[in-house]
Amino acid sequence: MFIFNYFNRWAFDPADDYQQISWLFLKLLALIYLAAFGSLAVQITGLVGPNGILPFQEVLTNFYQSQGSSAYWKMPTLFWFSATNLALTIVALLGCVFSILLFLGCWQRLSLIALFILYLSLYHAGQTFLNFQWDTLLLETGFLSIFLVNGPNKLLIFLFHFLLFRLRFMSGVSKLASGDPSWANFKALNYYFETQPLPHIGSWYFHQLPDWLLRFGTGLTFFSELIVPFFIFLPRPFRLFAAAVTLVMQTLIIATSNHNFINLLTILLCLFLLDDKIVKPFMPQNWKITWQNGWLKKWPLAISTVLILGASSTLFYSMVSNQRLSGPIAKTGMLIRAYGIGHIYHIFPTMQTERHELQVEGSYDGQHWQAYSFRYKPGDPAKKPAFIIPHQPRLDWQIWFVPPQFASQMNWFKRFMRRLAQGSPDVLALLKNNPFKDRPPTYLRVMVYRYKFTNFAERKKTGNWWKRKLLGEFPYVAPRRP
Repeated sequence: MFIFNYFNRWAFDPADDYQQISWLFLKLLALIYLAAFGSLAVQITGLVGPNGILPFQEVLTNFYQSQGSSAYWKMPTLFWFSATNLALTIVALLGCVFSILLFLGCWQRLSLIALFILYLSLYHAGQTFLNFQWDTLLLETGFLSIFLVNGPNKLLIFLFHFLLFRLRFMSGVSKLASGDPSWANFKALNYYFETQPLPHIGSWYFHQLPDWLLRFGTGLTFFSELIVPFFIFLPRPFRLFAAAVTLVMQTLIIATSNHNFINLLTILLCLFLLDDKIVKPFMPQNWKITWQNGWLKKWPLAISTVLILGASSTLFYSMVSNQRLSGPIAKTGMLIRAYGIGHIYHIFPTMQTERHELQVEGSYDGQHWQAYSFRYKPGDPAKKPAFIIPHQPRLDWQIWFVPPQFASQMNWFKRFMRRLAQGSPDVLALLKNNPFKDRPPTYLRVMVYRYKFTNFAERKKTGNWWKRKLLGEFPYVAPRRP
């Protein structure tokens, strides 16, 4: 009883040093939500609409046939009511509306609950296109933020710290556990800038850095992910150091990589490593906020804590021990994660050492071929790599995973090719250019090129950012490894 009373007093005591931080956090979270929903609004129908690459209605129908009525709570999504193009678009646009309301401070609790439900619905609808760590990170951040409306308390601040810790530390551990030689040899950054999914112009410049500096950067990555995260739980000076290192690392990633909103979200989570003393000089002089009271204050938060700790810890154990969980523990964890919480994180556990790009081509006669052009992924060697943060073009991004020829990726890619053969307007809208305006091509093929960045001399001579070499026709080429 003593321990219970002590925990109760500690956990739900107001975190007085985080009042202004929490207010600022919700404002900035609203902007990240807006970016995430806005990015999806312009592409969701082409990805998972009825005429998209992976129609979500097919998934719902098959899941209901296998699970019966339990399917509704095993896959929580609003699209059980309807998965039409209109429904998918409305959910994404409603997310934008509630993001704006949250930013303006209107109906905060309602807005946060709505944003979580809407994004969770899109997360399930997106299937492989939304099966990324930034999507689950946004879900869990958004879920915890619902409790912030009652004002920050010590348990809630701990959960935000624990989320940031998991993101950073698990990413470091995964690099060691993978046994990837480029990480083990401190050569990862020699490849990263060139082989990441969607480089931008900063990637080209950083790729030109000397070998010793790139190796130093790899070591700094290990330090920031394996050592610094433990500072999160130490006294204030250590937390501030952890915040500074993490902010520097995230800024460097933004300067070198198109990783949508994950780095912005990581920076946002670093706010809870600071305190009101630091942000007070930058806040409006008449700053004042009244936190809402309500039923979310204690027991729902306590129950959520148990679920998050349990689900994430068991999955982390499975990752480091290389033992797959089974039985009730695995099923419970899977169900918890279906609701957007308790995930683990493993950013770039392995590093690709070659960049293979797929060029999709069509023809009416099998002799004269024209290439489809994508909006952002590398194509024309002279095309400058674009800076597109916080947008994530999900099709361009996903194609990066196809060259290894794993079954899960080949499945959606074959469906994508089928939609091109059908001339699906929703799918074609995801591309920059469709060379077959009048009717779909009679033949389709995919050519594989090895891409490398040019150096300063080559860039000056040719004007190209890339140089490429034809490897053959897909899939009749050696799969990219890793």
